[in-house]
Amino acid sequence: MPRFSVIVPCFKVQGFLRECLDSVLTQSFDDFELIAVDDRSPDGCGAILDEYAGRDPRVRVLHLPENVGLGRARNAGMPLATGDYLFFLDSDDTLTPGALRAVADRLAEARDPDVLVFDYARTYWWGGTRRNVLAHLLGEAGPGTFGVSEYPQILDLLMVVWNKVYRREFVEENGFAFPPGYYEDTPWTFPVMLSAGRIATLDRICLNYRQRRQGNILSTTSRKHFDIHDQYERVFAFVERRPELAVWLPYLHRKMGEHCLDILAKPDRLPSADRAEFFRRTVRMFREHRPAGARVDGELALLEGSWTAYRVRRQAARAGREAARRADLARRAASARARSGWAALHAHRPLDENLVVYSASSHRGVLGDPAAVHRKAREIAPQLRGVWVVRDAETAERLPPDVEHVVVGSRRYLEVTARAKFFVNDVNWPGALAKRPGSVYIHTHQGTPLKYLGADLLDKPGARLGFDVPQMLRRADRWDYSLVANRHSELVWERAYPCHFTSVRTGSPRNDVLVNGGTGDFRRRHGIPDDRTVVLYAPTRRDYCRSGHADRFDLARFAADLGAGHTLVVRLHPSLASGPARGMGLSELARRGIVVDATDEPHLEEVLLAADVLVTDYSSVMFDYANLDRPIVVHADDHPAYTASRGTYFDVTAEPPGHVTGSYRELARLFASGSWRDEESARLRAEFRSRFCEFEDGKAAERVVRTLLLGEAMPDAGIRLPVQGTGRDALTSA
Repeated sequence: MPRFSVIVPCFKVQGFLRECLDSVLTQSFDDFELIAVDDRSPDGCGAILDEYAGRDPRVRVLHLPENVGLGRARNAGMPLATGDYLFFLDSDDTLTPGALRAVADRLAEARDPDVLVFDYARTYWWGGTRRNVLAHLLGEAGPGTFGVSEYPQILDLLMVVWNKVYRREFVEENGFAFPPGYYEDTPWTFPVMLSAGRIATLDRICLNYRQRRQGNILSTTSRKHFDIHDQYERVFAFVERRPELAVWLPYLHRKMGEHCLDILAKPDRLPSADRAEFFRRTVRMFREHRPAGARVDGELALLEGSWTAYRVRRQAARAGREAARRADLARRAASARARSGWAALHAHRPLDENLVVYSASSHRGVLGDPAAVHRKAREIAPQLRGVWVVRDAETAERLPPDVEHVVVGSRRYLEVTARAKFFVNDVNWPGALAKRPGSVYIHTHQGTPLKYLGADLLDKPGARLGFDVPQMLRRADRWDYSLVANRHSELVWERAYPCHFTSVRTGSPRNDVLVNGGTGDFRRRHGIPDDRTVVLYAPTRRDYCRSGHADRFDLARFAADLGAGHTLVVRLHPSLASGPARGMGLSELARRGIVVDATDEPHLEEVLLAADVLVTDYSSVMFDYANLDRPIVVHADDHPAYTASRGTYFDVTAEPPGHVTGSYRELARLFASGSWRDEESARLRAEFRSRFCEFEDGKAAERVVRTLLLGEAMPDAGIRLPVQGTGRDALTSA
């Protein structure tokens, strides 16, 4: 008996069917059967299904003699199912890599619940990806099981059949089946969820829900949308047959009204001539099923009035939104004029020679190189007043209490930036910030560059999608100093940013703690024993994927293959922290203690200090980590695609900081054999360090403060820093 019976009904999806089937048949977990139902499809679906069945014994095909529709095609597949759990997969959707393994593991952890609800992502025909906005409800449900009365929020999720798996015996015992027509998910999902005694959740994206440009029946203009009324009648009839569920009638009554109003509000659902009839039928149904004492407010109050009143209310709402939009534009324009005048007022005042304005990672907090400079300035130059620019009040609340700050765009921000002598940032300042004569802009960058940046992106249209290179260069024209940690960076910055700045060989301030042997409490906070070998996996984003994220291998499998005595720590690229990338499995694996998710750790150096070995691909974190002189592994299984889409300044697979792997099998073997820390690894690392850690002596932050902020000479400076185009040293020995 297989663990899963994956039931795939097929009708006019020949262009998507192979991708759907492949997403199932290539899963790392293979204890399943795939039951494909050809719903008398007029295209090539039947032939495709027979082809797959002929070469894979896990595939069974049922050809229906006539077209019966999506719901009844699922019904036709259920009697053939022998698996513990039913998984209904639409034939234009796909499973994500590792989905079945994750579902199987969660079912075992929850001791075979009646229903398991998992997460999904909408994948749009134009290439975009968006995670379910209510995904947080899955994590908040906790690791145990529950009924809807214990956690009613679960019903706020999209009520569809394909974001769940169902214990087959539970389905058979209750006689659940799909009705004919549109919206067949409604009279399946509500009865199933209300009847389930044990529900579990999985906070992981297991399915890609394809949003087709055309062909989606629910986005087709048709009278078939009237079917929603019949489907809710079936839901109410089910509840009436089970008196113990009567407590849910007020909720279902409200849900029905909201659902029908949502269909009516969408311009592409109902023919214009039928909208009034749809409204009146909804009103009748809303009145007939209204429980005693049911609350009717908000949008639902429209169902107590007439069609004319509904239209007037909708038109008024549209007019109100347009008026609010125009008023908001006017307020913004007035505010901009006021801020401009405020800035102009302070621009006539002399610069404050002791005022330093800091920002990092687009105003996300006290981070990176600017933070290291700020800490050192407080230590050796307390007369300097440091003010941080943050993006919003929420970010400001997370700052240490003794850090002075301003919110970007505020009056205080305009006052501070108009008076400051020094500006320290690792990305460009906003274009609206005018550089005053005499002010000094110090650009720290964000590490040593491997991938193309700046003007070099002009030949990489995919990598610079939505990125205005000329505007970026105009902002870079304000730089006075560009910090470098090695000659490679110096050459790259001067090529990528053809602007008027002086390169200074200071080293990277944020790496001082790595060079000087700093410590952190990362292991303690995450409960990692001192005798564990910490493997840090830090991949970068992919420009050949619209989302920027690509799963290169199964994290759970890698954690298992590392074996006892190892802890896998994962840190995604910061740009992926709030997108769907973590929902592809990282969040759930972290919850279960299989990996440690370090993506939200604000201070990268603490994560690096805790790691015994770094596994990365093309991330600049390798240059920082090299300062620790610990093993590095470059996993470059997509090197040709990455270099073609983004471009790199050198071939990291030919001049690596350690061993290079081109497949997961090679990566697993490297760690299984212990070769990741052999003599060859040490030799490669030594060559890499000599080239890219050239100016890292643990005094970078002090060097910036003394020479660039205070104008002093740096005592015992062993690094000589030529000024661009002048032939003299910016920093000289005492």
